[in-house]
Amino acid sequence: MNTAASAASRDLRRAIVMMLVSTFFFGSMAVMIRLASAELHPFEIAFFRNLFGFAFALPLLLRHGIGLLRTSHLSLYFVRCLIGIGSMLCGFWAIVHLPLAEAISISYAAPLFVTIGAALVLGEVVRIRRWTAVVVGFLGVLLIVRPGAASFNVHTLAALAAAVLSGSVAISIKFLSRTEKPDAIVLYTTLLWVPMSLVPALFVWTWPHGITWLWVVLAGFFGTAGHMFWTRALKLGDASLLTPISFVQVLVVGVYGWLLFDETVDRWTAAGATVVLASNYYIAYRETKLARQTVTDPEVGSQSRLSG
Repeated sequence: MNTAASAASRDLRRAIVMMLVSTFFFGSMAVMIRLASAELHPFEIAFFRNLFGFAFALPLLLRHGIGLLRTSHLSLYFVRCLIGIGSMLCGFWAIVHLPLAEAISISYAAPLFVTIGAALVLGEVVRIRRWTAVVVGFLGVLLIVRPGAASFNVHTLAALAAAVLSGSVAISIKFLSRTEKPDAIVLYTTLLWVPMSLVPALFVWTWPHGITWLWVVLAGFFGTAGHMFWTRALKLGDASLLTPISFVQVLVVGVYGWLLFDETVDRWTAAGATVVLASNYYIAYRETKLARQTVTDPEVGSQSRLSG
């Protein structure tokens, strides 16, 4: 028993460290995008991020072999990647044109849309408690974007669109994960994103020069590394614990924005991000609790899901 408890404690510590590392990598990717935007259009930055991201993901193929690419769901991969590219382009646009902390805070509205999509598309039962958490989360988003304020513009709408599309991507991944391996999803995604992101990039193409090459290469590295650490953290620890830790990314980009771009985090963004964090935490906590109840006692789990 002590051995099992010790192993669980080790896994928990590893999960926390991996989630913290992933938040640093994702925050650093956002900074690389902003730095590269001094010379490149966001659509072109997205292409280079995917190109170099695929290069850094290739070791997955070497590890698992060509058999990793065998699938009967190529059409679903294609749809998932189309939605993902839309989310990425909108998200990169927001990172380039909004204060970093604001753009990243809005992106955390995605789990709210996942809950809605799970009910409407997957047929999952979502009851009053989680619906209340979703409503509260949207109030937090409204605090950040402040419709009607001078700061509310097309760039804010792009950030919101990225969150909606990101939620849709999560729903498609739920479908894929029923039959596909996680590493196969990562590899297929990065592979298909390269040509998909090249099309819009060609309309605004200019070749990078000098240090801009370093920014786009690092954007690809940080994006892929962050995703790998994130997925492995979620394998070792509960989402209810790790979700608040992932919000450290807002702090990371806030510090970067202050040091490199003379940006500050206003009180509305701070308050809204706190509300969204609380909402996401509750949703993750409920999902984890219900999953445990279903495993240990299916009847209890079923009754709990009715109360949401």
